[in-house]
Amino acid sequence: MIRKIVIALGVLMTVYSTSTQIPTMLQAQVPAYAKWGQLAMVETHAKYPKANIVDYLHEGRETEGEETIEKFKLWLKEGNREFGVFVRIRFVTKTEKVVKITMQETDR
Repeated sequence: MIRKIVIALGVLMTVYSTSTQIPTMLQAQVPAYAKWGQLAMVETHAKYPKANIVDYLHEGRETEGEETIEKFKLWLKEGNREFGVFVRIRFVTKTEKVVKITMQETDR
């Protein structure tokens, strides 16, 4: 049995390549917000292409009527400058269609 250690969005996963349970294991260990976190990183990189994302934090989820907001804070480094970016992803809860993505810089 070959064992692999995988890190996906800050989640440590052990995957056994000969196991038929791999999809179940991955679903159980990947947080529900992982999809939105990946989108937050893609959009942040698009806005700050010269910066490196050095840290990632899921701040939580809010539901407002038929919409949900996933909240993240990313820490970036560009040259000597380090700064945070708050990313808010608003989407329709049932369809997961993105309504709006907002970003706001912070120095802490």
